[in-house]
Amino acid sequence: MLRSLHMKLVLIMVLLVVSLMTMIGAFLINSVNRFYLNDFYSQMADVFGEDTALARDLVTSKEGETDPVQALDEVLKTYMWQLGVDGGNRNYYILDGSDCTYLAGSSEEEVQSPEITPNLYTAMNEGEVGTKSDLTANYMDLAIPVQRGGQSFIIYILDNRGTVQDLNSEIFRLVLEALVFGLVISVLLSFLLSRAMVTPIRALTRGAKRVAEGDFDHDIQVSSHDEIGILTGTFNDMADQLQTTIREVENERTKLSTLFLHMTDGVVAFNQSGEVIHSNPAAEEMLNMAIPVGGDVHYNDLFGEIAPLETILNLDSDCLDSETFLGDRFLLLLMAPFDREKQAGVLVVVHDVTQQVKNETMRKEFVANVSHELRTPLTNIRSYAETLTENPDLPPDMMSSFLGVILNESDRMTHIVQDLLTLSRFDSGYSQMSLTSFPFGDVLRDSYQAVLLEAQRHGHELKLLGDADLPVIRADRERVLQVIMNILSNAIKYTPDGGRILMLAGQTRDKVWLEVEDNGIGIPEEDRGRIFERFYRVDKARSRESGGTGLGLSIAQEIIQRHEGSLTLVEREGPGTTVRMELKVGGPRV
Repeated sequence: MLRSLHMKLVLIMVLLVVSLMTMIGAFLINSVNRFYLNDFYSQMADVFGEDTALARDLVTSKEGETDPVQALDEVLKTYMWQLGVDGGNRNYYILDGSDCTYLAGSSEEEVQSPEITPNLYTAMNEGEVGTKSDLTANYMDLAIPVQRGGQSFIIYILDNRGTVQDLNSEIFRLVLEALVFGLVISVLLSFLLSRAMVTPIRALTRGAKRVAEGDFDHDIQVSSHDEIGILTGTFNDMADQLQTTIREVENERTKLSTLFLHMTDGVVAFNQSGEVIHSNPAAEEMLNMAIPVGGDVHYNDLFGEIAPLETILNLDSDCLDSETFLGDRFLLLLMAPFDREKQAGVLVVVHDVTQQVKNETMRKEFVANVSHELRTPLTNIRSYAETLTENPDLPPDMMSSFLGVILNESDRMTHIVQDLLTLSRFDSGYSQMSLTSFPFGDVLRDSYQAVLLEAQRHGHELKLLGDADLPVIRADRERVLQVIMNILSNAIKYTPDGGRILMLAGQTRDKVWLEVEDNGIGIPEEDRGRIFERFYRVDKARSRESGGTGLGLSIAQEIIQRHEGSLTLVEREGPGTTVRMELKVGGPRV
C-alpha cells in the first residue's frame, strides 16, 4: 500500500504539514518566552536603576524609623504597579541579606523562605545584583542587595511565569487546531495532486506494458502540457520510433534468413561455447548431416579436427581457410570470429569447390592433351623434313612418300586447330547458329549418302530406316549434319570391316530422334561416362591411326545442347554401340 505513489504523496504532505506546524509552534513558544524574559529584566532595569526614585527610597532611611523591614515593604508597595507585582504570578520578597530568611512580601499566602536561586546566591554571597536569565527555567527572578538602617537586606522579585505558561498553552492549542485543519486540507490536496499526477502515469504504465507486449498501435492521449504531458508525447514518439526500428530489424532479419536459406554456400554459426546458433540447408546438404540449432551437434563434431574453437575465437587474421574432402565433395572452409572483442562466436562458410577442382583438373588434362596431340604431328613433320633436308638425293618415290606424310600430318594439325577454334567459339558464346526450317528426313538421307562409299569400302552394311513421314524441324542444318556425320564416322571407324551400321529415325510428340547402331568394338562400362569429354578416346592408338582428335563427340554434344536437345549412349545388350540424338521440332528458344 505504501509503495504506491498516491500514498507516498499523501504521507509526504502530512509529514510536511506536521513538520511545519511543529516548527511554527516551537518558534512561537520560544519567542514568547524570550519576549517575556527580556521584558521582565528590561522593566526591572528601568525601575531599579541607579538614578531612579525607587533605588533612592530603598536605601534612604527616614527620621525616627525603627523598623527597616516595614519601611522597605511600604516603599515596594508604593511601586507595585511599576514592578508589575500582582500578588499572584509576580511578587516581591524582603529577605535577610545573610541567610535569605523571609521577612516580608507581597504574597497574601503563607510564604516560607524562597529556594536559593543563582541570582539570590549572587546577591547574598557576592553582594551584587543577581540578574541572570534562564530561558529554560520555569521562573524569572531578580535579587538586589540593599543596606538600610545598618542592616543588609535582599529585595527579591519572583515571577512564576504563569502568564507565559498560559499564553504558551493557548499558542499550543491554536497550533494544534491549525495542525488538524492543515492535515485535513493537506490530505485533500494530496489526493487531488496525486490524482493529477498518478492518472497520466498510470496511462504511461499501461502504454509501456502494451509496448512491452509488442503493441505499438495505441498512442497515449496527451491531456496536459506540463512535464508529464511532455513525457507522454516523448513516449509516443519513442514507441513510434521503436516500432519503425523493430520493423526495419525484422525486415533485415527476414532478408538475412532468406539469403541464408537460399544461398548456395553453406553457413554455420556457433556461440562462444561451440553450440550451433544458425545453419542453412546448403550447409546440411554439403556436410551430409542435420545441424539443428541448439541441438546435440557441437563445433568440435564438425570442424574440431580442422581448427580448435579457441584458435578461431582468438584469430588475429580476418579468417582461416582450409580444404577438406567429404565423400565425393571437395569443400573449402572459411572460419572467422564475429565480435572479436567479446568473442561472441564463430562463423564458418562452406564452399563446394568440387566442380572448380574438376574443371581445373580438366583444364590441365586439356592442355596436356592439346600439347600431346599437336606435338605428335609436329614431331613427324620435323623428322621427315629433316630427313629430306639432310638427304636431297633420296629416290623420288621415297621423297614423295615423305612429302605425303608431311601433308597428312599438316591436315591432322589443321583439323585439331579447327576443332579447338569451334569449341572456343562455343565456350565464349561467339558461335551463332543459323536457324532454318527443313525436313529432318532430308538431312538423314544426305548424311547417309555422304558416308555410304566409306562404309562400303570397309565392307559395312549401312541401312537407313524410318526416314519417311518425318516432320520439318527448325535448327541449324549444317550443325545438325555435322553431328550426324560425326556419329556415323565413329561407327564406321570403330566397327571391324564387314560390320553392320543401322540408322533408325522417328518422332515422339514434339521431338524427332535418331539412333545410330553398330556391332563394333563398343565402349567399356568404365568409359561410358567420359565419352563426351574433350580429347577422351577409348582406343587411343586406333584413334590416332584413323586421324581422330578426340574432340568430335564433345563438339557434337555442344551443338546438340545449344539446340536444347540431347545426345546420349543407349544401354544395350551384346557388342557394339548405340548413340541416340533428340531434337525439338520447334527448335531452341532464342
